[in-house]
Amino acid sequence: MNNNPKKEQPNNPLHGVKLVNILESLVAHYGWERLAMRIDINCFKSNPSIKSSLKFLRKTQWARDKVEQLYLELDRLRK
Repeated sequence: MNNNPKKEQPNNPLHGVKLVNILESLVAHYGWERLAMRIDINCFKSNPSIKSSLKFLRKTQWARDKVEQLYLELDRLRK
């Protein structure tokens, strides 16, 4: 059995990356205030936490899409 997730979905750069890791990376890079300026959602502006943001992002696909897109942009900048 092959345990290399890149081979299973070679065209999906987010395959195998957990939402919690994406969010933690964005918060570490931008901080909550700058993250809220880039993606205007209340869970980043009003009493933000990883837990509350994950709960919202798991239920709200459009917001999750924006978070994933920002993560991919950040990942490209780091390379």
